[in-house]
Amino acid sequence: MLSTIAIESLKRRKTTAILTLLSITISISLLLCVDIICTQVKTSFTRTVSGVDLIVGAPSGQLNLLLSSVFNIGTPTKGIEYKSIAALQSNKQVSWLIPLSLGDTHRGFRVVGTTNSFFDHFKYGDMQSLEMAAGSTFTQPLSTVIGADIAKSLGYKVGDKIIISHGLGSVSFNNHDDHPFTISGIVKKTGTPVDKAVYVTLQGLEEAHTGPKHSPTSMLGRKSADKANEHEHEHEHEHEHEHEHEHDEHTKEHAVYNSEAFTPESVSVVMLGLKHRVTALQLQYQINQSKKEPLMAILPGMALAELWQIMGNVESLLLGLSGLIVICALIGLATMLLATMRERYQEIAVLRTIGAGPFTLLLLIQIEAMLLTIVSAALSLGLVAGLMSALKPWLSSTYGLFLSSPLFGQSSVIIILLILGCTYLVSLFPAVAAYRRGLHAGLNANS
Repeated sequence: MLSTIAIESLKRRKTTAILTLLSITISISLLLCVDIICTQVKTSFTRTVSGVDLIVGAPSGQLNLLLSSVFNIGTPTKGIEYKSIAALQSNKQVSWLIPLSLGDTHRGFRVVGTTNSFFDHFKYGDMQSLEMAAGSTFTQPLSTVIGADIAKSLGYKVGDKIIISHGLGSVSFNNHDDHPFTISGIVKKTGTPVDKAVYVTLQGLEEAHTGPKHSPTSMLGRKSADKANEHEHEHEHEHEHEHEHEHDEHTKEHAVYNSEAFTPESVSVVMLGLKHRVTALQLQYQINQSKKEPLMAILPGMALAELWQIMGNVESLLLGLSGLIVICALIGLATMLLATMRERYQEIAVLRTIGAGPFTLLLLIQIEAMLLTIVSAALSLGLVAGLMSALKPWLSSTYGLFLSSPLFGQSSVIIILLILGCTYLVSLFPAVAAYRRGLHAGLNANS
């Protein structure tokens, strides 16, 4: 009966009730959105790299090493000599190794020198492997594989040629125009920094920096190409078109490039996969204590935890500000109920006449406040779910943020319960005022 009376009372004051309902709905929606975004961003961070047991680079701090190697953020460390890479590769505990060479860009996107082992062993999310949306991995020294975002934003396709630039600035005056790279493949969308990176061969990257004279493998390849060209010129007047077609088909069928055969002078970072993950701490200690060359090995999971601990302060700040907005909306609810006390004098008098006690009036006001908050919470859940569903493609394409289900977790339930608890506390002020007014009305009626 009290619920029916509360609903009818709110209907009589529908204008103020709707405005209060709207303000509470917006504030709760904002708080839920912040909570969902923070949770999803944390999930995306932890899903960026998986399966990599150790990341090895020059001593520079584990966060800088993690950001530069995994997230393509910040300045890469100085190089690791190849003898150190060979020592790691020959270690019995190491199953596979991915070398990465950093320090170049293409039209603002980071360029990463690596080998085909990157596409074979690098995992993200729930141990998902990289897949090609088009083309294949490296097929020649001057081939490149680009991320999905680069292909979409710059309109690239397999077979296009690109020029890389020295340095990490968005604008560079030192372009490697003499060594254009041919796009051999485009990686499927991953929602990780892989989508915004250009991957080139270590051999091609060194050629671009030092010229082909330092690359014996490339020289042999070019000598073979020259002989093939001489052979073509000798028969250029005999079935020219048929010969070129057969030559292209033969090249495609036998185009095998072993990117791991090239040995660079140095690389920026090395990612390691171990045969047994339990040996990670032991190998990390051995690498960090190495006296041949100063090296630092980090565990990606621990580095990510430290990174999120720093970002957790920002998360707490955003949640705190959103919580204050909700409290302001609830105070507005209490103010609305207090402001209507004078208008409801006759209503309170009638209720007292038919036998409603002061405590009943107190419960009635609290029920009105709780009804408004419950309806607002339900509307907020529906509004946030619809908003996130509509923004899902935009968030994935613009920020690489893939929303995973369920959107509302345990934290969302805790937020709703806390809001209901705060509503109960805030509603005590107008409820006590109604209680006192009920006592006063009862005394007047008795007198």
